[in-house]
Amino acid sequence: MTGRRTDGGGSTAPAPAAGAGTVPAVRLAAAGITLIAACYGLARFAYGLFVPVLGAEFGLSAAAAGAIASASYAGYCAAVVAASAATPRWGPRAVAVAAGAAAASGTGLIAAAPGAAVLAAGVVLTGVSSGAVSPPLAGAVARWVEPRRADRVQSVVNAGTGLGVMVSGPVALLFAEEWRLSWAAFACAATAATLWTAAVVPSHRRRRAAGARAGGHGVGAGAGARAGAGAGSAPERRDLPARTSSARGLPAGALRMLAAAGVMGAASSAVWTFGRDVAVAQGASEPASTGMWIVLGAAGLLGALTGDVAARAGLRRAWFGGMLALAAATAGLVLAAGGTPGIHIAGGLFGAVYIALTAVLLLWGTQVYADAPACGVGAAFLAIAAGQAAAAPAVGAVSDAFGPGAAFASAALVAAAGAALGPPRGRRPHGPDRAQEDRAPAGGRMREPDAVPGAERVPGAEGVPCGR
Repeated sequence: MTGRRTDGGGSTAPAPAAGAGTVPAVRLAAAGITLIAACYGLARFAYGLFVPVLGAEFGLSAAAAGAIASASYAGYCAAVVAASAATPRWGPRAVAVAAGAAAASGTGLIAAAPGAAVLAAGVVLTGVSSGAVSPPLAGAVARWVEPRRADRVQSVVNAGTGLGVMVSGPVALLFAEEWRLSWAAFACAATAATLWTAAVVPSHRRRRAAGARAGGHGVGAGAGARAGAGAGSAPERRDLPARTSSARGLPAGALRMLAAAGVMGAASSAVWTFGRDVAVAQGASEPASTGMWIVLGAAGLLGALTGDVAARAGLRRAWFGGMLALAAATAGLVLAAGGTPGIHIAGGLFGAVYIALTAVLLLWGTQVYADAPACGVGAAFLAIAAGQAAAAPAVGAVSDAFGPGAAFASAALVAAAGAALGPPRGRRPHGPDRAQEDRAPAGGRMREPDAVPGAERVPGAEGVPCGR
């Protein structure tokens, strides 16, 4: 995934023609950002918005609310592994539609929940939906969007979380006295987003058939596309530069990326699970605390700019600054002590940097797993959720025992420490090694992801599509 494909001398290699196996970037970005908004912003993260009312309705302590959030993150972890494995086999559309169906089902269960057990089941399903949605959408962008636009489209789609969070706030205000109607509206929105995605993303079978009719050529993964032969000839397999492994079955740099993602997830769990609850407990009114959630989501839309920012500043600088800002936002929410200007500023900063950091991890993951971008995104987002699953109940327990100030201060310290875990120095969304690999002859087309030489499986990992 790169903003430009260069040959190292300042010229750009031609991208595939718009009709040569591509999908209009605007259509795919619009459908993708909507489905992400439904699965993340409405289905998954809206739970934090409703923790105060759900706690009162079902008699949940902070520890119990954290445990339910942790179960949701566990569902996310299982789903992201399954989606990363299923996307190469079933295609992006089938997996994305399954994710949307899980979002609609989970939000519907929450709307109708008669007790805490059904509520927890619905929350877990919403976690499953968000875990299943990112790998197929990343794979769809990588496969069907021109490489020169792929990074920007990936960042735009990823910003859907902010859009969904922003929308959930007004819905909660509209149905302030009837929270179940809010979740019913979320279920309807998730259903609509799923149907739209099914209409926009091509089917796996039709895409492969189209590639065969075109002589075996197609648009490759933006993050790991390899140059094929000239138009009209069969793709010529060529050896890729050898990669060292940081551990068995992992490409070089994967352990560092996964550790960074896990730390970021752990640091962010305090605000996502208890942010609004803390604001209300410190004296913020219901409209003010909901307004903080809206600001958080609206600021998250700035994450759509991450691809362009990272291309200029580099992923390392973007990560370092983002993690320090995440620490400041987490601590600032408690320091604001429920004051309206303060919680809005802290919430807005958190929303902007959280989405930006997930976009950095998305780009970082597609570089580390250049031959399997959906796997790279799945691995990064799995580590985020694992960190959140581990931290959410701990944050709740610390908050019960020592107060929210201690819990949020601990999360802020974790974020600050995680700033040192960024990508290696000099890593950018389009490095010299990638420019060499992505070079294509004039008039050439990108080969199918299935034909990428680097997709071979490691010994002992048969059946694992992520390979390497």
